[in-house]
Amino acid sequence: MCTSNGPAGLLPSWQRCFRARLPLSVAHRYGYLDEDNFDDHREVTCYACHRGAHKPVITPVLNEEEAELVSEDKMHHEEASTASLPSADKILGKYLLAVGGADAAAGLSTRIQKGTLTVGSEPLPVEILAKAPDKRVTTVHFPGGDSVIGVNGQEGWVSTPGRPVHEMSPSEVDAAIMDAELLFPASLKQTFKAWRVERPERIKGRGAYVLSGTRESLPTVQLYFDQQSGLLVRALHFVETPLGRNPTEIDYADYREGGGLKTPFRWTVARSNGRVTIQIEQMEQNVPIDDDKFVKPAVPASTESQPGPS
Repeated sequence: MCTSNGPAGLLPSWQRCFRARLPLSVAHRYGYLDEDNFDDHREVTCYACHRGAHKPVITPVLNEEEAELVSEDKMHHEEASTASLPSADKILGKYLLAVGGADAAAGLSTRIQKGTLTVGSEPLPVEILAKAPDKRVTTVHFPGGDSVIGVNGQEGWVSTPGRPVHEMSPSEVDAAIMDAELLFPASLKQTFKAWRVERPERIKGRGAYVLSGTRESLPTVQLYFDQQSGLLVRALHFVETPLGRNPTEIDYADYREGGGLKTPFRWTVARSNGRVTIQIEQMEQNVPIDDDKFVKPAVPASTESQPGPS
């Protein structure tokens, strides 16, 4: 809706609105958007931008079924009274205690996990190699070949059968590193420059404390901890793109104890283009993993500038 014939420029209707300083609702009544771009058919309404909210929604909807929106308020942290809530240190301390204690968390160095990744109703075999604090390679075994997503702390990549290796953008690398670090609890405090306690929310009917973690020149990350168990149940972070911030929401569940630590054996990753669920069936911890497992495959010079898979 914001471009005409590709990224050539703003629509005439938007130019008219901004130049005349007219509210968008007035532009709708005048029919500028529909007239200029949809042969005067009714295509654009207030819902096109607002999605039922008072302010326009500028990030994609993650959960249409439950009408959960990643709202502007979440991104800018609307002020609210949090004086009666536990401090960030107490919430993080309870989390470390819940997973098995700070010493046990600090002793975790590697994980090898095997299970299934489900897209829609189709489960596929998946294997995950992880090395503290920020290395992870996920391999999904499709019938036509393996799809691999990897990050090694400095760079990230995606490879799919029949296509060249896609090098992640800096913001994509940051998001992949964040996903890797969240499964190593001991590094959580060092990952963020500062913490802010937000208003509690409810996740699947249970109360959750919400912490916003800030990092230098990077989007804020929100972490949700179950008020009773103390465990991490949700993470919400954003990837900067030319079209705005794209949200990723990860729900953690099915915590099981192994090697003195509780680990989520199921997590669901929701993005604007869909969602996948990973269910772990086998896990090994603190076993040697060679660093060469986290080396990015060579990218042919002729394909370095080609876009990766969407």
